[in-house]
Amino acid sequence: MSDSTRLTARDRERYDRQIMLPEWGGEAQRALKRSTVFIAGAGGLGSAVALYLAAAGVGCLRVCDHGKVELSNLNRQILYEERDIGKKKVIAAGDTIARINPEVRTVLLDRTMEDRTVPELVADSRVVVDCLDNFETRYVLNRFAVCRGLPLVHAGVYGMAGQITFLHPPRTPCLQCIFPEAPPAEVLPIVGAAAAVIGSLEALETLKYLTKTGTLLENRLLVWEGDLMRFDEMSVQRDPSCPVCGGLFR
Repeated sequence: MSDSTRLTARDRERYDRQIMLPEWGGEAQRALKRSTVFIAGAGGLGSAVALYLAAAGVGCLRVCDHGKVELSNLNRQILYEERDIGKKKVIAAGDTIARINPEVRTVLLDRTMEDRTVPELVADSRVVVDCLDNFETRYVLNRFAVCRGLPLVHAGVYGMAGQITFLHPPRTPCLQCIFPEAPPAEVLPIVGAAAAVIGSLEALETLKYLTKTGTLLENRLLVWEGDLMRFDEMSVQRDPSCPVCGGLFR
């Protein structure tokens, strides 16, 4: 075992409450320490994902966002404070993550996600977390994840509601199987606590995958209605005629 992934006494104390889980233990914690996760978007969902993955001890977070912090972000994007307004999001996010857990390495990517750039941005990440607010870029990530065989944790939020699923073809559909056409682009209403709920679930799915614990949301779309405080689940399946994954897996 290399020194870089060995659990120190500080690690064991810091992560004690998750290491004590019978299905977790030291090996799962070491798996997190040597893992890299790509977080696509540092907004409402990305804030919760980044904070909880950092708090859990994921070794490296690659955080990608091309925006700047605005006053209207602050009802839900808890990576930022008023003093961050006008700063590049990834820079402010990196500062916050470092305060939460200085042992986590961050790669801050102030870049747009396009077909030509996404291979360099994702790099050696083991899982891709979709924290985006538009389907055009989601489809870019989905195509890349399918071609590279990477799992994609997808989520979305609207108002006081949200959805989440774990995608990893051929065991599951890809994103375009479930959403063959993008909905019209619009500015969506979002309650900050709703983004926190769904982002936290994304973080948990990511941690479960990296540590090989629990049951993943494969072939299931979990829908949460916060106004009714109700979870529903629907089955999703691969589309053999999907233009992204249909021809790759027969």
